[in-house]
Amino acid sequence: MTAPAPVTAPPPSVVPTPDAPSAEVRQRWPLVLLLGAVGALPAVIAVAQLGRIHPDEVYQLLEPAWYRAHGYGVLAWEWRVGLRNWAAPGLAAWLLRLADVLGLTHPVAYRALLAVPQAALHGWMAWAVYRFAERRAGHVGGLFSLLAVGLYGPVLVFAGRTLGESLSTAFLVVAMEALDREERPVRAGLVGGLALGLAVVARYGSAVMVLTALVWLVMARRWRVLAFTCLAGLGVALGLGALDWATWGKPFHSFFAYVDFNVLSGQAARQFGASPPGFYLHPFLTGLPVWVWAVAPLGLLALRQRLAMSLPLFCAAVYLVAIIATAHKEERFLYPGLVLVVLAAAPSLAAFVLRQAEARARWGLGAVALLASLVPAHFYPPMDLRGDQFRAIVSATRDDGARGLLIVNEGLWGSGGFFYIGKNIPWGTCDHPSDANFQGAMRDRRINRAVTFEGRAVAELQAAGFRVVEQVGRETVLARD
Repeated sequence: MTAPAPVTAPPPSVVPTPDAPSAEVRQRWPLVLLLGAVGALPAVIAVAQLGRIHPDEVYQLLEPAWYRAHGYGVLAWEWRVGLRNWAAPGLAAWLLRLADVLGLTHPVAYRALLAVPQAALHGWMAWAVYRFAERRAGHVGGLFSLLAVGLYGPVLVFAGRTLGESLSTAFLVVAMEALDREERPVRAGLVGGLALGLAVVARYGSAVMVLTALVWLVMARRWRVLAFTCLAGLGVALGLGALDWATWGKPFHSFFAYVDFNVLSGQAARQFGASPPGFYLHPFLTGLPVWVWAVAPLGLLALRQRLAMSLPLFCAAVYLVAIIATAHKEERFLYPGLVLVVLAAAPSLAAFVLRQAEARARWGLGAVALLASLVPAHFYPPMDLRGDQFRAIVSATRDDGARGLLIVNEGLWGSGGFFYIGKNIPWGTCDHPSDANFQGAMRDRRINRAVTFEGRAVAELQAAGFRVVEQVGRETVLARD
């Protein structure tokens, strides 16, 4: 009986490795789950809170979109002189039309629909944070940096909001990561240029970041990336020019009008006020997590060794100088610079935490750092969301019997507009019972709903036939037959 022939193993290149895909999947799923959670969280917060950080959140995107979709609404002066482009409001208008088709007539429902693409954009931003940090601190360091930036207080406050700063900053982070890549320069340039261009479309003030990023590429002598960045950016610019031509009758009308109003003519400072250079000092110091200052020496050491500043830090530094030098200042203008500083510092923090020898020290330091990331939300930006007012407006106008609304103790630009009323009924705002708007509303029998902040004029409203029907936080909802 002959022995069986020996079974030879296949060459190493074709040896099946069943555990490798499983390990890769196990490594990928935490990242996917984190990206989904971090991407959706700011949008969920914004929809749950309602309210506004700044009137522009309503009157530079939501209300123009409502006007575009339904043919009525309050258009701010910028939309009458062509100081803005219709890209973001135009997209939102199509989503509002989709909401009508789907039967989403409740303001919270169609506001949630608008939040879907913004959550996707923020998820893209989160992926960029992970990629940027992974190159410097490995996979675990990338995950930790993703949490450090994703749970950064101002990001949670801003990223789900319909502000130009919110949209533009997400695109800027994507661009920073793309242009930071050493591999695949063509793709890096195309993605980076596309993201930079969209950052400017979302907010013209981000043009400073674009020019700074191009200078950084020149200094780094990354000519191929620079060429394709400019090519992709040119494509976005041509699209913007075509959009302005179609909507304002002249290519780049909104961009040139913006530059003239905010930079060349000084009208922004005359109309909205000028502030000294120290205006941003307090929000800058309180708006950054304390761990940024703790890892700053590590960043300076790396800077000395590499003789080059990272792209997000370079852009943040130039941008901060630019907004300090600009006469008209607002706390929200600081947001893009703060996020880029945190992005630049997060990999150093992750590397420091992961270098700790003991697991207890790593977990403890990591938890403290993430908690510290949340803290600036308490200080920056200083504002009253007035979410209870927006929720009260929604509640007051939901039933079919609501024929008109008066909002007491609030001005026009602080209110939610037709977007949150959700129907074409007469409405107005006033501060005191002696105001002409209040007196006119009391005589106008169409005005049968009222919302008043902190109980102002409740007695006068009741004397005119209104009765209290609901209390929403600090807001009182009243109705009359």
